Amino acid sequence: MTAIALTVAGSDSGGGAGIQADLKTFQELGVFGTSALTAVTAQNTLGVHGVYPIEAAGVTAQMRAVLDDFNVGAVKTGMLFSADIIRAVAEILKSYDTPTLIIDPVMIAKGGASLLLEEAVDALKTQLIPLASVITPNIPEAEVLAGMTIESDGDVEEAAHRILQLGVGAVVMKGGHRQDVDHAEDLFLSADGKRITLRSEWIHTQNTHGTGCTFSAAITARISQGMPITEAVIDAKRFIQMAIADGLILGTAGHGPTNHWAYRQQSATEWKEMVFID
Repeated sequence: MTAIALTVAGSDSGGGAGIQADLKTFQELGVFGTSALTAVTAQNTLGVHGVYPIEAAGVTAQMRAVLDDFNVGAVKTGMLFSADIIRAVAEILKSYDTPTLIIDPVMIAKGGASLLLEEAVDALKTQLIPLASVITPNIPEAEVLAGMTIESDGDVEEAAHRILQLGVGAVVMKGGHRQDVDHAEDLFLSADGKRITLRSEWIHTQNTHGTGCTFSAAITARISQGMPITEAVIDAKRFIQMAIADGLILGTAGHGPTNHWAYRQQSATEWKEMVFID
């Protein structure tokens, strides 16, 4: 049976992040992708030049149309933008026999543009996060969600515990914003006490646009195929590591996109060696 995943996120006209990155990732991993658009952005490798949100009723209608017709195995959310949209998404998910929910708490674009209104953070924490099985914050996002500054390994772990207290099943603390480490290191921590550290080689590149979207989409794809959450996270780490390592040189002088087909082109031996797991 064909696995199906739903992404609820914004559009990136540059194609490197958002709905476009999610659907590319689903396709590369053999999953049929469906979508509900939350906002249109005017965006390229140089930054976000405009944000045009969809009305909450429109987001609801898109999600209902998909969930009424398709056997969706997992749902991911990305850019949600407003408290109204977050509340609408939460209500729709609660009204269905909800598949596994993965949250990428998109707040700020690579170039610094805000993609989540300040007043929407509380709705995210109280309405949506308690419904999720996995959340994948980067360091700045985790600081907002945990209400603390993160400067050390101990801070990362403390923030993860604080985020778990919001009711989510597991958190993946992405370490790509850390400047004090030799590796790209992510921490997986679950509410039932499972702890995994995932390390990969630090790659010095500007071509990192859409990494968070792609990583969370890969987790969603694997979960929709029936893979356990910890295995899905590990496989997604390999997927995004390859996408960065074999990056595309596109655009002018901004943050270029990652290579969504890199994983498919590598052998199993190569991608197993990309990530170290503790």
